[in-house]
Amino acid sequence: MLQTITITNEDILSQVKLSCKMPELVEGIVTRKIIENAANEAGIKVETEELQKAADQMRLMNKLISADDTWVWLEKHSLSIDDYEEIVYSTVIYEKLATHLFADKVEAYFFENQLDYAGVFMYEVVLDDEDLAIELLYAIREGETSFYDVAHKYIQDTELRRKGGYQGMVRRKDLKPEISAAIFAVKPPQLLKPIITSKGVHLILVEEIIQPELDKKLRYQILLTLFFEWIKQQIKQVKVAKKLDLNLLIA
Repeated sequence: MLQTITITNEDILSQVKLSCKMPELVEGIVTRKIIENAANEAGIKVETEELQKAADQMRLMNKLISADDTWVWLEKHSLSIDDYEEIVYSTVIYEKLATHLFADKVEAYFFENQLDYAGVFMYEVVLDDEDLAIELLYAIREGETSFYDVAHKYIQDTELRRKGGYQGMVRRKDLKPEISAAIFAVKPPQLLKPIITSKGVHLILVEEIIQPELDKKLRYQILLTLFFEWIKQQIKQVKVAKKLDLNLLIA
């Protein structure tokens, strides 16, 4: 039995290839270079205070309370202090570039797509049998049983069953069209007639409908959406150039 195993850079690269992770790795490298180049062209600079704030936030996210926690985390991920500083720097650059490119486009995007950002607080049970769903619907309406009891009996997922089928707040854009059409056509609270989708027969209790509001959290989400779409377009252009280079090499 081996007592010591030596892992080289070549071993790591080989493992990346054999695990079929190369496309993700290449895309990550391309993304970083695209962002760095765009930030340089835009003249974006990072201040010391911004780096410190981002570093503190990253430590909180990773629950690195003490210096020892940080050193253990760095060792676990084979990172040096310089590597950590580069991660923090990249995080700040990403956010500043996103703000530079799209901060003034968020409101227009929101108003064009505001229906998608309407939300609903709802409970849901998905069944296999439409007749059973209809039977349960009338039983709930007649007070013979409750939605919670139905959820507790028919939901297989343990955590979801304990919550009585509670889904929390779901955005309209994240719902299937046939479900969102039914939900946003009623005045809550309301138990909907069974809805059939490819997933099954949905029995849904609509608790509250939330009208879209461009708050700080949603503004940031839209900013990232626009930024990620921009990155995808940039990557597509880079990939085309890459294929041309490979063709030249093969020729």
